[in-house]
Amino acid sequence: MSATDPAAVRPHGLADYAARARPAFEPDVWDFLEGGAGDERTLAANLAAFDRVPLRPRVLAGRGTPDTKTEILGRGWAAPLAVAPMAYHTLAHPDGENATARGAGAAGVPLVVSTFASRTFEDIAAEARGPLWLQVYCFRDRTVTRRLVERAERAGFEALVLTVDTPRLGRRLRDVRNGFRLPEGIGPANLDGTGSDFASPSAHAATEFDPALDWSVISWLRSVSSLPVLVKGILAPDDARRALAAGVDGIVVSNHGGRQLDGAPATLDVLPEIAAAVAGACPLLVDGGVRRGADVLAALALGADAVLIGRPVLHGLAVAGDRGVEDVLALVTEELTEAMALTGTGSVREAGPELVGGPELVGGHAVPARTVRGPGPSALRREDLHGSVSDPVLDTMNFLNEITTRYPDAVSFAPGRPYDGFFDTEQIFTYLRRYVDHLEGQGATPARVRSALFQYGPAAGQIRELIADSLRKDEDIDVPPEAVVVTVGAQEAMLLAIRALIRGPEDVLLVSSPCYVGITGAARLLDIHPTAVAEAEGGFRCADLAAAIRAERARGRRPRAFYVIPDHSNPSGTTMPLETRRELLELAAHEDILLIEDSPYRLVSPGRQLPTLKSLDRAHRVLHVGSLSKTLFPGARVGFAVADQPVTDASDRTGLLAEELTKIKSMVTVNTSPLSQAVVAGMLLTVDGRASDLTKATAAYYGDAMRVTLQALESAFPHSRRAALGVSWNEPSGGFFLSVTVPFRADNVALTRAAEEFGVIWTPMSYFYPEGGGENSLRLSVSYLTHDQIEDGIARLARFVSQEAARTRT
Repeated sequence: MSATDPAAVRPHGLADYAARARPAFEPDVWDFLEGGAGDERTLAANLAAFDRVPLRPRVLAGRGTPDTKTEILGRGWAAPLAVAPMAYHTLAHPDGENATARGAGAAGVPLVVSTFASRTFEDIAAEARGPLWLQVYCFRDRTVTRRLVERAERAGFEALVLTVDTPRLGRRLRDVRNGFRLPEGIGPANLDGTGSDFASPSAHAATEFDPALDWSVISWLRSVSSLPVLVKGILAPDDARRALAAGVDGIVVSNHGGRQLDGAPATLDVLPEIAAAVAGACPLLVDGGVRRGADVLAALALGADAVLIGRPVLHGLAVAGDRGVEDVLALVTEELTEAMALTGTGSVREAGPELVGGPELVGGHAVPARTVRGPGPSALRREDLHGSVSDPVLDTMNFLNEITTRYPDAVSFAPGRPYDGFFDTEQIFTYLRRYVDHLEGQGATPARVRSALFQYGPAAGQIRELIADSLRKDEDIDVPPEAVVVTVGAQEAMLLAIRALIRGPEDVLLVSSPCYVGITGAARLLDIHPTAVAEAEGGFRCADLAAAIRAERARGRRPRAFYVIPDHSNPSGTTMPLETRRELLELAAHEDILLIEDSPYRLVSPGRQLPTLKSLDRAHRVLHVGSLSKTLFPGARVGFAVADQPVTDASDRTGLLAEELTKIKSMVTVNTSPLSQAVVAGMLLTVDGRASDLTKATAAYYGDAMRVTLQALESAFPHSRRAALGVSWNEPSGGFFLSVTVPFRADNVALTRAAEEFGVIWTPMSYFYPEGGGENSLRLSVSYLTHDQIEDGIARLARFVSQEAARTRT
């Protein structure tokens, strides 16, 4: 077009671009691009939904020039919009996706490239100046999909957008009536055409798309690519929650531009309830019907982080190639800026429900408040918080709690907590009275007794003598009371220990793997990244720890401590042999490291226990962590650390490591609840310090629970059946846990399916591997359930495992 041609005048809006673009297409091609499914009710609903949402002007807001920039998945965008995935851009312009990539890059926004792009991924990437995402259709032949993903990742694409609403293509009547076939020379540049009828999109989809796709595809995609995974096609809050449970990195609220199920709701109408379900856990995008900048602002106000724009981009491409694409996106951004200015919205993060009338109904659903975007102190972004809050290890227990809450009738093998059938409320008062009598018997005045119960008390704890006495009698651990620090559960003891021992990034904390998440979580809070020492099939081997120590020293780092649960470990249930314990102590002395021994399950396990590492320690190499929660009183949350290691300061004064832990504790929890200490002390006093006398019944119960579990597994999986399925388990001699190996990925997706369809909950073992592993194992906790519940739960688990194994084979 020449400069004097009236057609060269810049279109004033997206409708103008559509009008100019239409003559460039053959009628059947125009129908293919513009049409929807069925009677096109959903297609029309997408547009009408934005017309129904009024934006409320706000005057004298003093916000200045609006800032349209945003950040999604760590990438800055010039505006909260991207180009939606659409097939065959060469229908609009000979350069196809290459031109679209140039235009989107010039506008500073991403392009989502379709599986059915008409230019190669490599060519598109060569032209791109901004982020590229790959839209993924999952074919029956997963090899085809995997190769597409691998090619895109090699070409520099930054994310995968899995389309989940197309087990088959919707019935698009315009195409049916036109007998539509792609024009000669138009086809998918990244797919092998051998044996495929690409010219008929519906015929190809019917034969090649996988109609049996389920949530496990998320895990499969992660297994073939390191790229973030978003799902596109979510229209229901339950599906959004399932997507989060599957571990997606983003969600696109989409009805496929009205091209799949005719009668499906408009995306804007369901956006608020999906935003409420997602609650900021991941980026939330929306497409369908966006035709002006004000539509973008409405979507942001109703909960979206960004929008995808489809057909208008092809209109711009048809009119003026890459410059047309750039201009379409620039027009929308200009209109968005105007709408933000007129509503007093300073940045896209400030767009909230007040812009569309606050709690008024939109699409029949209340608009949720979105504090994450509002101005002022509440406008916090997760990426601006400490990295630990986004670390998967800190999400594991929250996810389990969510699953347990969502399916209350399920039998749960997840909680690692004591069985509460042994507790009697009146006992609390009996034990409290016993401790008061003890104080009075020692000559404490009424004021002293009152202070011991009501005041803060010493940071190191006020029942250290009683704990030291109990350790001598039950565990043959002979340390002075001054070596004991009473903590808020064993968890605080771990935090204090690693904070004291790990001075800086050159220091190394080693942990056995699989490993209790409490130690890795505490380390992450302190910006410490533990080095995992993988257990062999037969359990922990000192040679593996020695190799890890040598490797760390070769990197110029200083190994400081090794964390291990020698007895009935969490999660695997394994117990370290006596010979290995002695070898480990020798290795610690030879390599000059400390051992952090976590020992919560000994007194609640049946039979005679092996000596603790601490009882065998003659060189102060073991920092012993203990719990009176597991053994005596869970709700009291009383644990302890035994830290008798000598510490010398610059003036050659020597004290105990316990003193240093106490200093840290005074800045963390100040002290452990005196009332909790008093009740626990009363319990110890009633048995003359022998806690083992109080745990005889519980140890027997847990031993029976483990026996019932193993018998139920044996019954549900006879030898021939478990061999055929590939199922196995270990046989712990005590503790709360055992590990089951299964022939499928035991991840959050599988866990959700087990809870929802079979009413049984377990814990993925992968939670407990700091550096990856355990994908085909699950942890069962047997401590919290009755024997009848265990048998019922194992029967449910067996049905789930059988179905999941069959699903995996197909």
